[in-house]
Amino acid sequence: MNLYLGIVISDLYLEWLLAVAYVGGITAPFNYRWSLEEARTALQVAKPTMLVHDATCNFWKFESYDDSVPSLRWKVLMDNPSVVNSTKIGLTTKQLKRSFKRHLVADCLWAPQEAAIICFTSGTTGRPKGVTISHSALVVQSLAKIAIVGYGEDDVYLHTAPLCHIGGISSALAMLMAGGCHILLPKFEAKLAIESIEQHNVTSFITVPAMMSDVISFYRTKHISVGSKSVRKILNGAGGLSSDLIKNAIEIFPRAKILSAYGMTEACSSLTFMTLYDPTKESCVQNSCANSSNLAHKPDGICVGKPAPHIEIRIAGDDSSCIGRILTRGPHVMLGYWGQMPSKNSSPTDESWLDTGDIGHIDDCGNVWLIGRLKGRIKSGGENVYPEEVEAVLSQHPGISASVVIGLPDSRLTEMVIASIRLKDNWQWTDSSSDHPVNKKEHCLSSTLLQNFCRAKNLTGFKIPKNFVLWKNQFPVTTTGKLRRDQVRAELMSYKQLQPSRL
Repeated sequence: MNLYLGIVISDLYLEWLLAVAYVGGITAPFNYRWSLEEARTALQVAKPTMLVHDATCNFWKFESYDDSVPSLRWKVLMDNPSVVNSTKIGLTTKQLKRSFKRHLVADCLWAPQEAAIICFTSGTTGRPKGVTISHSALVVQSLAKIAIVGYGEDDVYLHTAPLCHIGGISSALAMLMAGGCHILLPKFEAKLAIESIEQHNVTSFITVPAMMSDVISFYRTKHISVGSKSVRKILNGAGGLSSDLIKNAIEIFPRAKILSAYGMTEACSSLTFMTLYDPTKESCVQNSCANSSNLAHKPDGICVGKPAPHIEIRIAGDDSSCIGRILTRGPHVMLGYWGQMPSKNSSPTDESWLDTGDIGHIDDCGNVWLIGRLKGRIKSGGENVYPEEVEAVLSQHPGISASVVIGLPDSRLTEMVIASIRLKDNWQWTDSSSDHPVNKKEHCLSSTLLQNFCRAKNLTGFKIPKNFVLWKNQFPVTTTGKLRRDQVRAELMSYKQLQPSRL
C-alpha cells in the first residue's frame, strides 16, 4: 500500500508517517509548496493507493487526479466532511477507520525490500525523482544523529525543516527514538520560530543557511544581542555556514553546540558531520579539519568533517590525483529511484557504491573535503574550474553578500568563467555599466578590484572570473534552499553586455 501525504507540518503528519510504516506501507510526502503540475507529476511517479491531505492543500484541486492516477483508491481529507464522487472515496479520518473494516482486502502491495518512505529530490535540474528509503537507513541515520549531535530525552526539538524533506524526516525520527519533546510549526518563519524557542525553552533545532540568516536578522532588527540560552544543539545542512553566520550564531546562541552536516536525499540525509562551535571547549571554533597534517599542501576545497560510523566513503579518480568523485555505500544508501528499483534477486556489484555527484578528496585525518559538483564543473581553456571554490574566495570580500559562478560558452576557451554577485548595503558598483552614480561615502567595487582580490587570495589565474555581473535580486533556489545554478546560467546567457575573454 502506497500513501501520498500532503499535510502541512503537524502532529497528525508524524502519526501518519509512523502508522503507515507500522502496517508495512510506504509514505510519499507531498511538498506543500509544489505547483499543481509538480504535484501531479510526483503522483504519477509514486502511483499511490491512498491520498491524505488537509485544507491547506485544497488549491491543488485533487479531483483532477482521478483520471491521471488510476491506482488511487482512497482520498482522505483531514478532519473535514467527506466528499464522495463516482470513482474515488473521500473520507475523514473517523470514516476511514470504519470504511477499512468493510473494504480493505488482502491484496495490498506491501513494501518491497523494507521500503519505508519515498522522498522526492528538490530537482535542481529536470523533474524530481522519488528516492526510496528503507527502514534500516532511517534507523542507522537516527542512531548517527543521536550519537554525534547528542539528542536525548531531555531535548525540546523545534521542527524548522519541512517533513517532506529527508533532513526534516530523519531528524524527527532521531528525536522520536531519543524520546524528546517535539514542537511543530506549520512552516518556518523567523518570528514564529523565535517565539516558539522562547515560549517552550527549545533546546535543539536544525537549519539551512537561509534559515539561520533569517533568525539572526530578526534578532538584529529587534536590537537583541543575545537570544535564547536554552538552545544547546543546532545542526546545519544543505550548504555550509559562512564565517559571518557562524560568528553571529555564536553570539545569539552562546550555549549551543553548532554542527554542520553534509549529505543528500539518496543517502538518507547526513554522510559527514563537523563541529563548528562547542561552548565546552577552550577555543571558539572547533574545526577538526584544522588538525590535518598536510593542511599546507591540501588541494582547494571545503572541509565537511568525518563520516558517520556506519558510512563508507571513498574517492574514485585516477592514480595521479587524490581528487575524484565522492562515493558512498552502507545501509544508509537508497534502495533506488521509485519506478527504477533493482530486482531483489540481482547480485551486488561495484554499483552498490552510490555516486554523490560531488568532487572532493579525503585528507590524512579522514576528513572529507568538497571541491564542487561534477555537473557544475566548468571546462575553461582545458582546465577544470569548480564554481564552489571560486565562490568561497569571493565570499571573503567584505562587500559581497552572495555570488554564483557559472561557465558560459566561449569560442576560444570553450567556457568562460563568469561571476554574478550581490553587493552588501553601502557598497556600489563602479564599472561603466553601472546605472547609478557613485556615492563617495560608500564603498566601491569593480571587476578589476575583484580580480585583484582573487589574485591576492592565491586563486589560480584560470579560475578568476573574466567578467562580473551585478545581480540585484535574490538568487533562485529550490524548495530546500539549494541554488538553481541552471536558472542563473540561463539569465546570464541572455545578458548582452559580456565582453570577450582576454587572458
